[in-house]
Amino acid sequence: MHRQASEPSRQNVVKQFWRLQAKGNSMNKSKIILLVVIVAAIAAFFSLDAQQYLTRDYFQSLYSDNPALTIAVFFAIYIAVTGLSLPGAALLTLVGGAIFGLTTGLVVISFASTIGATLAFLISRTLLKDWVQNKFGNYLKTINKGIEKDGLFYLLTLRLIPAVPFFVINLVMGLTPMKARTFYWVSQLGMLPGTAVYVNAGAQLGQVQELSVSGILTPGLIGSFVLLGIFPWLARKGIALVKRPTASKDNKGE
Repeated sequence: MHRQASEPSRQNVVKQFWRLQAKGNSMNKSKIILLVVIVAAIAAFFSLDAQQYLTRDYFQSLYSDNPALTIAVFFAIYIAVTGLSLPGAALLTLVGGAIFGLTTGLVVISFASTIGATLAFLISRTLLKDWVQNKFGNYLKTINKGIEKDGLFYLLTLRLIPAVPFFVINLVMGLTPMKARTFYWVSQLGMLPGTAVYVNAGAQLGQVQELSVSGILTPGLIGSFVLLGIFPWLARKGIALVKRPTASKDNKGE
């Protein structure tokens, strides 16, 4: 009786084992396929010299014919560039400001950059754990310590102060326990001031009528580039002011 009872249980264990194996193989195949698609997209970007299309003239011609389509195309391209950690996001931000202006450009680029950053975050988490660990392991230790100490405020600080490249933050954060939705809203909030500064600089460049000293050295353009230069300092000072009351409270508690 005991043997007869134990035999089906063994069979169930074996079946469950092979089911898990099949599921694991299926997930691995999906990851490999997705990784191949990503590598192919990156290779195509460079081999086809796609950076030549990330220019003001290209999007300006599209925008004059079909504004809605241009915004949709720009939005998709921006997500792809940031999601695949390709070079050109800063240039695209300036181009977007020059074409769409400050208000429309800020809305489009804010959402596109955050969605792209979250896509890179998820790609790192699901596909590139070992590669990111080997490539940016030194950043990971620092970021983990920062999250343990300051929590979400640490990610907000990284977004406000460009001490670590944005694409590195996206990839390394994928290896932390942080939830994707938390990463999304903190990133959108933290990147918004810097995005506004870049979009404003692009909008001012878009208003340049002639390539001369008087045409370029306008108060608006000079002011936007001054703001672009001092923004990291302003962000650092602002974060220090926010942290000061917290630090004093901690010291009183001790």
